[in-house]
Amino acid sequence: MVKHVVAEVAAIPAGARHVTEAGGKRIVIYNLDGEFFALADRCPHQGASLSAGQIMGHVCSTAPGQYDYARRGEVVRCPWHAWEFDIRTGKSFFDPRRVKTRAYDAHVECGELLAAESFSVAVENSYVVVEV
Repeated sequence: MVKHVVAEVAAIPAGARHVTEAGGKRIVIYNLDGEFFALADRCPHQGASLSAGQIMGHVCSTAPGQYDYARRGEVVRCPWHAWEFDIRTGKSFFDPRRVKTRAYDAHVECGELLAAESFSVAVENSYVVVEV
């Protein structure tokens, strides 16, 4: 897979998202308390932009009338038809084995260790890198 430097870590604060293009694909990067996750910016249902969706938690019920709100900020809801996806995996909540949006590996690399083509890059900051 090819690595793409998409942003400085400081440009995507905790709880935020960043839309970018890498390898000809539109990707949305999410920062969940310092961990970075990348999803295709496209709902598999009808193609809505997930980056325009609401970020929320997951509501669970163990019995009638009992509700638990968990995983705050780890779910993105499609803006068109409210399909919900796990930001960490891209899997849907209603059918996780069959319905998901594409997830990409996203991680932080120190700028001084990055290389672009055959040129060494020496910088002081850390960057979010997506492998497409």
